[in-house]
Amino acid sequence: MKLWDKGATIDDKIMNFTVGNDREIDTHIAKYDVQATRAHVIMLEKIGILSAQELDSLLPQLEILEAHTQNPDFFIEPEYEDIHSKIEAELTLILGETGKKVHTARSRNDQVLVALHLYYKDQLQQIRVRTVSLFDTLMKLAEKHQDKLLPGYTHLQVAMPSSFGLWFSAYAELLIDDLTLLNATLQIVDQNPLGSAAGYGSSFPIDRNLTTKEMGFATLKYNVVAAQMSRGKSERTLASTLGSLANTLSRFAMDICLYMSQNFGFISFPEQLTTGSSIMPHKKNPDVFELIRGKCNKIQALSTEMILITNNLPSGYHRDYQLLKENTINAIENIKDILEIFDYSIAQIVVKDIDLTEEKYKYIFTVDSINNLVVEGKSFREAYKTVGGEVQAGTYKPDSGRKHTHLGSIHNPGFAEITEKMRKVSTALDKS
Repeated sequence: MKLWDKGATIDDKIMNFTVGNDREIDTHIAKYDVQATRAHVIMLEKIGILSAQELDSLLPQLEILEAHTQNPDFFIEPEYEDIHSKIEAELTLILGETGKKVHTARSRNDQVLVALHLYYKDQLQQIRVRTVSLFDTLMKLAEKHQDKLLPGYTHLQVAMPSSFGLWFSAYAELLIDDLTLLNATLQIVDQNPLGSAAGYGSSFPIDRNLTTKEMGFATLKYNVVAAQMSRGKSERTLASTLGSLANTLSRFAMDICLYMSQNFGFISFPEQLTTGSSIMPHKKNPDVFELIRGKCNKIQALSTEMILITNNLPSGYHRDYQLLKENTINAIENIKDILEIFDYSIAQIVVKDIDLTEEKYKYIFTVDSINNLVVEGKSFREAYKTVGGEVQAGTYKPDSGRKHTHLGSIHNPGFAEITEKMRKVSTALDKS
């Protein structure tokens, strides 16, 4: 069954090419298409297209269908082009002529749009929750290991003293920026496009405010052309936001892989969280974090793909939009899994004691030594040359006793301020 079937025979090769992977992809949005159909038929009854009896027969069947879409074995049979045609066919099979009425005042275009918007809304909320959970885990680790020193690097060379408290809380604070973008993206997709039909509205007296309320959207996309053009724009925004979060996680994963190596030896993980080698029995490989790094880099590429598919399309609907679904949905599902496994794994990290008196860390306190001389009355330039000369002559003796007191530094990391910043961002949408 095809929603656009007029009785003409379509070449099988053409059908297979144009359908693509829609049946598999649409299982992710099936529940949301049922929810949108429920809102739509409630509205159709209000404007007199459906009778009260017809609505009463449709609602319980839609409830059954929604429950069915949540079964692990749910699939879309080959005789259906997509989830939209399957739902209409199921309703028609059970309710006859009433089932044939549910497409009234809709196009497959706005059916896809509204289902995707509902899916994006739901998934972004889940991603927000998992991001906050990871933030909480990192802040607990930061507080636990606040006083454990860690060499700081520039150009991958020993630079200045840092701490595990700063390291964990640094990535935690970056997650706040990512959450800010998630909030903004959620507001963009939280607009009801249903009623735009093929992009130019309908001659039926539909009530778009009613469907907006029924589906729980914050507002609607008023202009029907703008609603249609939001497809592609929403995906570009979403891809950019997921890319930002993926960048944070990818860089963190790289640090972990580096710090686990024997050349650094700063951290470890329980053996059950690592993998081995088929020929080297001593290996404890950070495969989880290597895969996180690779998957996150793949997600960061999504934004470019979305731009290239949509950047030169004129207004109105184009079949190119079909190509946005698969990789966007895959990226969403992947980032949820990544956040979950990252949170689970990092909570079990083993932080080692690092001896900063080792020869390789000899110069890590040179900046503090310069500052000591400045406090004693020397100009910064003179103090810099003095300590630099000692380094060159091999006479430098480190002084590790100086405290860093400014906000955000080793001995005053600002955990309370970072936590409060996250609280404000994580609850920002609650006030809107």
